[in-house]
Amino acid sequence: MANLVIAEHDNISIKGATLNTVTAALACGGDVHVLVAGHNAGAAAQAAAMIAGVSKVIHADSEALAHALAENVAAQVLAIAGNYTHILFPATAGGKNVAPRVAAKLDVAQLSDVSLVVSADTFERPIYAGNAIATVQSKDAIKVLTVRTTGFDAAPSSGGSASVESVSAAADSGKSSFKGSEIAKNDRPELTAAKIIVSGGRALGSAEKFAEVITPLADKLGAAMGASRAAVDAGYAPNDWQVGQTGKIVAPQLYVAVGISGAIQHLAGMKDSKVIVAINKDPEAPIFSVADFGLEADLFVAVPELVKSL
Repeated sequence: MANLVIAEHDNISIKGATLNTVTAALACGGDVHVLVAGHNAGAAAQAAAMIAGVSKVIHADSEALAHALAENVAAQVLAIAGNYTHILFPATAGGKNVAPRVAAKLDVAQLSDVSLVVSADTFERPIYAGNAIATVQSKDAIKVLTVRTTGFDAAPSSGGSASVESVSAAADSGKSSFKGSEIAKNDRPELTAAKIIVSGGRALGSAEKFAEVITPLADKLGAAMGASRAAVDAGYAPNDWQVGQTGKIVAPQLYVAVGISGAIQHLAGMKDSKVIVAINKDPEAPIFSVADFGLEADLFVAVPELVKSL
């Protein structure tokens, strides 16, 4: 029995979500193989070979795989899917784009957002915005999973010595083509990988106040910046900062929620954080129900004082 992890990478290095997915694959039992599908991605394949617990890296190289177009990556996965009992993707935008295509082509049910592997055929996944946990058993011969990365520790990125096997790349599907990308530049840590996150909510009142209050605290802590959906919808912060059920799922060592009431959708995205600090002037705010430390105060007074004290 062997399990296949679909690596996320930039053709040079392996992205952190892949390491958490490897841990989930190891929990399923059996050997763990990693597929690196890309273009001129030899460095990424070698990096995957160093991940502890991986026994083989399968490297498919083609210009058609350069930008991880979902149709082409899915075709590559399907070309080797018959060799595996479990195919695992990180539950990221990329993984969620490819996994359903693979499951549909294999005529199996996808297991989404797996947060715990109970056994080789039984898994836990959150439902109702994380307020309930469903235990799901699959009898499919090949199980296609997306893995909630916050539910699994990252496998060590070094210490492994997997072999690298090159395979023929699947032909370009011709169903999509890459036209260009606009990548937001950010000097701060990437939100889903950050150890400290400072998030702001609608109570900040404006984009100017958001920057004025949140930025100095994030600078002091060396933190990534996040926002609630309400703050993003109001234009206080960009979309890629949104934390929550419809944004990014995070689990940093420290999460500081400033002026966030704690709607169920937001809590679903950050309640697995190791330490949660909430600053809100409403004593009934739901965020206090999950906070390890709560400060009932005016954020416009409390946050600047906190920055001065750090």
